[in-house]
Amino acid sequence: MLLQARVLTAAARLAVLLLATPLGGCYYLHVTAGQLDLNARRVPIESVLSDPAASPGLRDRLAYVNEVRLFAAAELGLPDNGSYTQYADLGRSHVVWNVFAAPEFDVAPKRWCLPVAGCVAYRGYFDESKARRTATGLVRRGYDVHVSPVAAYSTLGHFADPVLSSMLRYDDVTLAALLFHELAHQVAYAPGDSDFSEAFATVVEFEGTRRWLEARGRDGELEGFLEARRRFFAVADLMVAARAGLAGLYASGLSPEAMREAKARAFESLREDYRKLRAGWNPGGASMDGLLEGELNNARLGAISTYHRCVPGLTAELERIGRDLEAFYALARRLAAGPAVERQVACDAG
Repeated sequence: MLLQARVLTAAARLAVLLLATPLGGCYYLHVTAGQLDLNARRVPIESVLSDPAASPGLRDRLAYVNEVRLFAAAELGLPDNGSYTQYADLGRSHVVWNVFAAPEFDVAPKRWCLPVAGCVAYRGYFDESKARRTATGLVRRGYDVHVSPVAAYSTLGHFADPVLSSMLRYDDVTLAALLFHELAHQVAYAPGDSDFSEAFATVVEFEGTRRWLEARGRDGELEGFLEARRRFFAVADLMVAARAGLAGLYASGLSPEAMREAKARAFESLREDYRKLRAGWNPGGASMDGLLEGELNNARLGAISTYHRCVPGLTAELERIGRDLEAFYALARRLAAGPAVERQVACDAG
């Protein structure tokens, strides 16, 4: 009961913060209600592990989470503050659905400003139907839109984030990577700079997962993980390059009709470049087809760019300091607290 009281008190503080902001409204009520509902579902992992009524599969997965969390603290220097010591069964496939949007002829994403997180290139909804309604409204206003389901998110240390049932749907390697990524957000976060913040967490995720698999002697899984990483980077590079090309197109001064035709050709060229890239891969490895399935538009490219654009540069910074994570964290915290131009230099270092 004391644990639950502390959780609800923290959630109440968030509610007061959100409702007090001049940006308040229905969205903030939705966010507050979603966070309160999530908090109310939390139970200590240890109680699940000792519950004979809990399924053996769930107990095994949560015991694995405990191992990963202890490794993250002891070997990666990530926070050990109560996060991922609790479990929440959401009763749905994902925790939130992020809505990305961009104008029809502009690669710059629409940004939403939030308390604590700052201005970000997406808006998250705990209810998929609300996310879809927002997306439909943006399409009617002429935006390119992309809706992306999310298995986990970080409250940046303001709450003790729980392990979510949506996270347990993934395989062991992906689950470990996800935990490292979300814990990294508690180490360094630049409000209003999604590209830097997500790239930092992604670099820590990759390095942490490599070390986790090496430490466990899971050589086959490590090889598969590194190959999947190489493939993802290659496809993401194609998408970032296509986005840069579209930026030039949109600045060309062509008529809207001519621009739409050229935009469609650019996306078809992107698909063709991917088909050529995929043809050179050995069969049986990780498929990246999902990255280009469905509609391609400015918002879709923006979503990938947010998570990837700065990754090569920050990876180069980690390599430069000999993969010293403590020094990398210190650098990231300094960059997060400093001017945006310094973060841009780091992003471009790769």
